[in-house]
Amino acid sequence: MQLRKVTAASAAVLALALTATACGSDDKDDASGSGGGKKITIGIKIDQPGIGLKTPDGKYTGFDVDVATYVAKELGYDAKDINFKETKSADRETSIERGDVKFIAASYSINDERLQKVDFAGPYLLAHQDILVRADDNSIKSPEDLNNKNLCSVTGSTSAQNVHDKLAPKAELQEYGGYSECLTGLENKAVDALTTDDSILAGYASQDANKGKFKLAGFKMTNENYGIGLKKGDADLKKKINDALTKMVSDGSWDKAVKANFGPAGYKNEAAPKIGNVVK
Repeated sequence: MQLRKVTAASAAVLALALTATACGSDDKDDASGSGGGKKITIGIKIDQPGIGLKTPDGKYTGFDVDVATYVAKELGYDAKDINFKETKSADRETSIERGDVKFIAASYSINDERLQKVDFAGPYLLAHQDILVRADDNSIKSPEDLNNKNLCSVTGSTSAQNVHDKLAPKAELQEYGGYSECLTGLENKAVDALTTDDSILAGYASQDANKGKFKLAGFKMTNENYGIGLKKGDADLKKKINDALTKMVSDGSWDKAVKANFGPAGYKNEAAPKIGNVVK
């Protein structure tokens, strides 16, 4: 009799475990990329206005967010099925390799070093290193004019150092903790220019609080091919994402997203790049 009670109890525990497993499976990412009501986790930036930003009310905005949402829809996921996950620059390859995210759209430039660890779909945007100056400052007409000027970038970034080493060796480098601090310094004339990718600069300048205060110089000092990072060797997913990006351009959604996120800064974007065409 005691044996039957234990057996019945064990069977009940097993049944509960199986039920919980079945219920929980719908919350996992769909490994096939075919949607079907399952969730998908996508890596983005959450602190770059115009690119990827998490607003105080918990919403996500920006060009990369729009691209990721469009691609996910083409893969079969509704917006409600998307779990956006912050992926900082230093963590992107690791997040992909561990399977923490299905793919990443986070101002993620394609380069040879990264291609050793992950694959890329795209590119979907050709950005350039540029500088942001005050709207009324006409003294900086070329990168060389940054000599003897205070040039700001964020701690850990190589952008300002690249300008100093290659174009304006007499530029005075000023490192701040974040781009917002650089913008405050630029507005208050503590610094004369801020440098990073033009798409990121345009996003900051397009914020309501900054409209009309700053302008892009348009120097195009480097080529930054933004791609969607995914697990190395997943050729099927790469093709699906590339097909989605091609459709996004052809149906006008790409242009619409560019204007919505960068337009207020007067960002003169490049035409949508062709899939697989990485500009050196």
